[in-house]
Amino acid sequence: MKSIQASLQSMMNGDKFIKQYEMLKHDILTDPIINEFMQSHPHVSLDMLERSLPKLDQYRKEVNTCNHCPGLQKCTNLMTGYRPKLVVDKQFVDIRFDVCEIKQKEDRQKKQQALIKSLYIPKDILAARFEHFDQDHEARLAASAAALEFAMQADPGNRPMGLYLYGKFGVGKTYIMGAVANELADRDIETMLVYTPDFFREMKQSIGDGTFSEKLDRVKNAQVLILDDIGAESLSSWIRDDVLGVILQYRMLENLPTLFTSNYDYDELEEHLAYSDRGGLEQLKAKRIMERIRHFTTPIYVDGENRRRRN
Repeated sequence: MKSIQASLQSMMNGDKFIKQYEMLKHDILTDPIINEFMQSHPHVSLDMLERSLPKLDQYRKEVNTCNHCPGLQKCTNLMTGYRPKLVVDKQFVDIRFDVCEIKQKEDRQKKQQALIKSLYIPKDILAARFEHFDQDHEARLAASAAALEFAMQADPGNRPMGLYLYGKFGVGKTYIMGAVANELADRDIETMLVYTPDFFREMKQSIGDGTFSEKLDRVKNAQVLILDDIGAESLSSWIRDDVLGVILQYRMLENLPTLFTSNYDYDELEEHLAYSDRGGLEQLKAKRIMERIRHFTTPIYVDGENRRRRN
């Protein structure tokens, strides 16, 4: 009985196999994609090419896929999102793979998304960009210019100064902050955007499930923290002193910038923070909080058409 190896050898020596092999070789070596490689590498011999036929065949098929790219999700190449390149390796021609432009773009987007963490912030805000912003009001134009300048110069750990955007409801304060976060992500700086009223409610609930310290630390340690709509929350002395106060004190000591949006100016926010659920006003404690906000932010008034009403 013939061995398997002997049977395979017999098949390979058959006329039919030889004919098919010669047809395939001719098809590969006359392919314009392979011809382009041969012309740019005249030192590659025919023997080297023949020894490398399986690689050449794979290469031309994958290049053809790339030339008619169906998109990253439908990529049929051996390595999804990688473009093949022929290289000479001793007496053979081999394939090297480089990341294609589409995968590079998607990888950059994923990296940016990972750098922007958010709590209760709408998705459209997370996609905000300065170049998409409507510059239809002088105050809004000035605010976005100041925000862009901050994003380009921010240096967490060394420069603690942030921004305090205040103004009427719906004029684009949060959108500007979303654009700041994306600009910072381009610089590999992590940002956390927090919708303050919902965050404070979550912190109250976290006392019961034992996650308070973990959640507080996550916000405290963000390279850049954006507290959106501060002053809209139902305030308690505990939230003011043991949550907001602790966050701001830590960030002040670590030189980490904090940005705010609010419907209140500094004085109005101080009045709001002075409220005590125990009755009366606690003005001294409110002043302590405001001292950290006033000293480490630049106030910027944002005005313009109510964008939410327009939409």
